[in-house]
Amino acid sequence: MDTARQLIDTLIRTGAFGHDTAGTRLIETHTAWIILSGDFAWKIKKPVNFGFLDYSTLEKRHFFCNEELRLNRRFAPQVYLEVIAITGSASSPRLGGNGPVLEYAVHMRRFAEGGLLSELAGQGKLETGHIDQMIERVADFHRDAEVAPADTLYGGADRIYHWVSENFRHIRPLLTAAAEIEQLETVRHWTEAEHGRLEPLMQRRKQQGAIRECHGDLHLGNITLIENRVTLFDCIEFNPELRWIDLFSEVAFLVMDLVDHAYPQYAFRFLNGYLQHTGDYAGLDLLRYYLVYRALVRAKVALLRKQQAGADQAAAHAGYLQYLQLAQQGARRGRPALLITYGVSGSGKSTLAAKLCEAGGLLQLRSDIERKRMAGLEAGAHSASAPGQGLYTADRTEQTYRRLEELAATVIEAGYAVIVDATFLQRRQRDRFRALAQRCRVPFLILACHAADPEIERRVRSRAERGGDASEATLEVLQQQRRVGEALAPDELPCAIDLVDDRIQPALDALAKLPGGGGTGVARGDYF
Repeated sequence: MDTARQLIDTLIRTGAFGHDTAGTRLIETHTAWIILSGDFAWKIKKPVNFGFLDYSTLEKRHFFCNEELRLNRRFAPQVYLEVIAITGSASSPRLGGNGPVLEYAVHMRRFAEGGLLSELAGQGKLETGHIDQMIERVADFHRDAEVAPADTLYGGADRIYHWVSENFRHIRPLLTAAAEIEQLETVRHWTEAEHGRLEPLMQRRKQQGAIRECHGDLHLGNITLIENRVTLFDCIEFNPELRWIDLFSEVAFLVMDLVDHAYPQYAFRFLNGYLQHTGDYAGLDLLRYYLVYRALVRAKVALLRKQQAGADQAAAHAGYLQYLQLAQQGARRGRPALLITYGVSGSGKSTLAAKLCEAGGLLQLRSDIERKRMAGLEAGAHSASAPGQGLYTADRTEQTYRRLEELAATVIEAGYAVIVDATFLQRRQRDRFRALAQRCRVPFLILACHAADPEIERRVRSRAERGGDASEATLEVLQQQRRVGEALAPDELPCAIDLVDDRIQPALDALAKLPGGGGTGVARGDYF
């Protein structure tokens, strides 16, 4: 390691990365040195072997440099330029050339500083627009990512647990405090039990194509803005098993990291957006398991940094404790509840439901999106269906409510509170979901959404003219809804909450009064 570091220092001192040596900056991680100079960056891998990562030989570092280039060009081809050899002698090294190779570097185009989403989050500058872009980038990438062949080891339940247990194997010898050892053991026992429960689901997910060549290390520090466009970079190249993973393992990392950066509301915005974009509610039961796993990965990295020379040991250990706490929170099962909306198109149901999900920690099922998904249409596509025709026949509507019921049960069984966002203008539709809540033994609420008639009509007209929304309601549809809608009956009123315009506080108050806090984790300061 000392020889390798001396090579880095010599390259910088002799101006190999540019003549402005005073402006050249070195960043060191536990696995690499990154040299920043001018418009470019060079990443040189350290000769280390952590078991899960092995850069111990020049040949291995060369191979993984090429892998880093290949894999990251999937996200950021404008950033990852080439793999370049460092040649010459130890006293006079240079980039390129035909002499003996001393080392290899990944040559990258530098992007503007201050644009990492982790930096923006730390400054309180992360915005909903960033999250919405992130939803689109991640969901589209996952859709197009290569699927692991069924005959590979990737994504098998035993291999998943191998890497989960690796965290405990690396962390335990580095702990000395009895209380910290006990905390880790509690999480380990939970993980073992949860793995046993989830193993059949893991196997089904593999058979269904949910194991794909993902990013593998997708947290806010590996996402940046380039020309105001959310861009992923720096994926895992050093171990294919950590890259060929269940899609929900990747989702969990981002959810965990948003919570870690004190943005739980954006964690729910991302999760809801991703689920609505992909429809992958079947993977939701894995989320907590992977949340804990991802928190422990970061905890392990913090302790590995603590062992390296020159590390701020106190800060590294504080980081470990922070991630251990996140793992403990992730292991707490949520308190599910079932909420449905009630109101005509334009009464604010979807807007109110989305706001409530972020503020209260719930998941939102949108009838407009699921209706189109069953027809093979994107959410924003227009079906050109006349009222009561095409996608909006009585049979299609019945199929949509049946699908919403199935998905709501899936969400509840996974331990989350859910809002089913539909008009629910018929009493039989509301009774159907009330019965579901009773079967699942969870609280049930009706969110009765209201707005003034002129405002409702303005919203419907504006949305229809603008296009691109999942809802295709027109003024003609609105009038029909008003004619056939059935008012809430006296026996429904005790579980109904009136929501007017954009005010969600009455719903938050009602949730807080439900047994155990109503299933909302943001209010508890936990995960969900």
